[in-house]
This record gives sequence, C-alpha cells and structure tokens, in this order.
Amino acid sequence: MDRRKSLKALIFGTVSTGVLVEACKNADTKIEAAKPDPNVLGYDRTPEELAQIKKLNSEKYFTDHELATITVLADIIIPKDDVSGSASEAGVPAFIEFIVKDMPNHQTPMRGGLRWLDVQCMKRYEKSFKDCSSSQQIEMVDLIAYPDRAKSKPELAAGVAFFNKMRDLTATGFYTTAMGFKDLGYMGNVPNQWNGVPADVLKQYGVSYTDKELKECVSFDKA
Repeated sequence: MDRRKSLKALIFGTVSTGVLVEACKNADTKIEAAKPDPNVLGYDRTPEELAQIKKLNSEKYFTDHELATITVLADIIIPKDDVSGSASEAGVPAFIEFIVKDMPNHQTPMRGGLRWLDVQCMKRYEKSFKDCSSSQQIEMVDLIAYPDRAKSKPELAAGVAFFNKMRDLTATGFYTTAMGFKDLGYMGNVPNQWNGVPADVLKQYGVSYTDKELKECVSFDKA
C-alpha cells in the first residue's frame, strides 16, 4: 500500500478544515513576509479563544503510553520519505492530543481504540502494540487498515473503526502543516511576474504596444 499517495488523494477529495498557512516568500525580490511572534499564542484569536487554547494546552489527556502508541501509529500511516518527514516529525501526536481535548467526542473512541489495540497485541504477541516488533505492528495494522477486507471478520470491527479515525486525524494533522504543504507541492498564493502579452500573440491579432507603454511598464528578466 502506498500510504502517502493514498492520503494525498484523501486530502484533495475529502478533508475540509482550517489550515495553518506559512507566510509566502518571494525568492526573486528577496522580500520575506512578516512572521508572527512565537511568544504570542493565538495572535489572530479573540481573547475568549486565546483563553480556551491556553486552558487546553495546560491539560493532558493521553497517558505517556497512549501517546507513544499514537506516535507509532501515526508514523506507520505517514512514514518519513525522500520528500518530507514523518507524521510525528510534523507534530501530529501533539495535534491529536489537542484535538481530543478541544473536541471531546473523539476521546472515548480514541482511548477505547488504543486499549483494543493493546489487548489484541497481548493476545497475539504477548506485548502491547508499542512494544511489538515493526513487523508485528505492521501485521496488526494490516488487519484493520482495509475495511472491505476486514468485513469478513466481525471481531475486527472495533479496530477498523478506531484505525479509520486515527488515519483521518493523522492525515488532517500532517497536511495542515508546512511540512504537509511541501509534501503536496502546494505553493499557496505566490507573487506573479508578467511581461505582457507574448509577441507571437500580438502579431497574430495585428496589435502592438506603443513606445510609451513599453517605457512605462516594468519588464522582468526571465533568466
């Protein structure tokens, strides 16, 4: 399974969420966009939103064991490749920790799913998921990562539902970061340079720029 390509298709087709856009840089003019002060959390937030963000960040929901399991799962879903880093390197575990506090409806499914995963691994390998070997972890994930294939095994239904949620949160967390944008090749709004209508098009329609227009217009060196 080419997880990276599949998730890109998922993002373009279904994910609709607010994104954190990194300021664009115009390499030609060497002008760098202003950056927000990293010490000012939520510089674009209302006082009420800022207070809520600080409150959630001061709390901890997942245990260390659960967060370690989430990290392993996230990196299986989006591993490091030659284009970008892994999900954990993009900060996905912290994103998921924040989301379940901000949207409590995710808490029971996520905690229950993590517990289900550990119980299954204890039965199969006598280890929790995070302590299993890489091959055992992939073997376990492959049982629940393909809903159509798992339909014939009702006992895996809870795991399939959990992994679907885990995959959605991982993809959302990764592809709403600068690293995720780079992985997609998304450039955002980039300043454009235009040297006017091409000469061959002007000739085709029998028109041309006047000397006055050419003097007044800025011409960019294509080199």
